[in-house]
Amino acid sequence: MMSGGGYSALDDPKASGSVPAATGTDPQAIRFADSNLQTFPPSEARGKIAGAYRPPTDADDTFSSKGGGAGSGGRGGSAGSDDAAQGGWFRMFSVAAYKPYFDVDTSDVVERIWESVFPFRGTFTEKTSENPDLYGPFWTCTTLIFVAASIATFVTYLSHKWHKKEWNYDINLVTWSAGLFYGYVTFVSLLLYVILKYLSAPAGLVQLWCLYGYSLFIFIPASLLSIVPIEIFRWVIAGVAGFMSATFVAVNLRAHIVNSGERWFLIVAGIFLLQLGLAVLLKLYFFTITV
Repeated sequence: MMSGGGYSALDDPKASGSVPAATGTDPQAIRFADSNLQTFPPSEARGKIAGAYRPPTDADDTFSSKGGGAGSGGRGGSAGSDDAAQGGWFRMFSVAAYKPYFDVDTSDVVERIWESVFPFRGTFTEKTSENPDLYGPFWTCTTLIFVAASIATFVTYLSHKWHKKEWNYDINLVTWSAGLFYGYVTFVSLLLYVILKYLSAPAGLVQLWCLYGYSLFIFIPASLLSIVPIEIFRWVIAGVAGFMSATFVAVNLRAHIVNSGERWFLIVAGIFLLQLGLAVLLKLYFFTITV
């Protein structure tokens, strides 16, 4: 009842209009399970570096690997905001887009080099379809550049000393070597990428760079053996290395190109002959000595 402007408890809890007090245990508090909603977008990168993303893929997945998706998770800093604002092919011009392709174990690189030494297996593209790398191809090309230039310089030096002629160092060997091998892997892969896309048999551009980069490994021991001052021996070494390298590329691409129609044989033959041409050019420019 009301008394003195205040309220007082009802004496009879069963009185009309009263609400009985709740009894029993206190209700349990609702608790939400932890989730990953606080991190957006979630990290689903396929590379070994968490939070990295791969270069963009189009509808037929022709830029990155044949089975690789374009996960885009966990980018930090201002660079991540800029990358998120960019879309499509613009990502290929950022360094971060290629970061996963340089995160590779030594065992992976050794295994892929070993595959290039046995060209008739034809399992390289299958083994690298999910995770092609650019680390191995980059260092293969870089090593070949300096090995070829240094061995060619040393062979020329020995030849001039043998004939008692004056010898001058040719710095152009390094620049020409860099232009030849870097340019060959980059632009031949790009050309083949465009051709295969036109023939409706698209291949991953990064995977082509990976394949062509590792295909040059055999030229490193071939360059070391070219120090032997016997011309016919150098030609044999260049021919064997060129044949192995060409076979490695052709056999691994054949399974992919064979479905492009009747012209697949011409494409494979062109790939094979182009790789042989590289071996001949290597022999003529670096290991043909004139005094």
